[in-house]
Amino acid sequence: MNEEEKKEQLFSDGLRAYEEKDFFEAHELWEELWSEYYLADRTFIQGLIQLAVSFVHLGNGNLNGSKSLLKKSADKFSSFSGVHRGINIDNLKQQIVEITNEYEQLMTVDGFDWTHIPDLKIL
Repeated sequence: MNEEEKKEQLFSDGLRAYEEKDFFEAHELWEELWSEYYLADRTFIQGLIQLAVSFVHLGNGNLNGSKSLLKKSADKFSSFSGVHRGINIDNLKQQIVEITNEYEQLMTVDGFDWTHIPDLKIL
């Protein structure tokens, strides 16, 4: 496998793990992509890493950690719009806003509706 194929494999494997709700594995794969290769869109990849880890924190009962990383991921996506790497960024940003609003209503993670996790399926 050449370097370009390896980069694409890490990205797509991360997407698959994320879609399977294996947020820790998604984070691991994207972090390898981010740290091993200096990508032109490394800020975008970092946003995906932070998004995935925010849901790891949520799953571990750490609402404050999840809120913090969700905000950081939103900041990373702010310079992107339209479709990037097959992901509808505008839709993703809107879903992050909706989750942020939902978080404001929660006292604990128990009330979170996991069906609201942003969908990153390739367009």
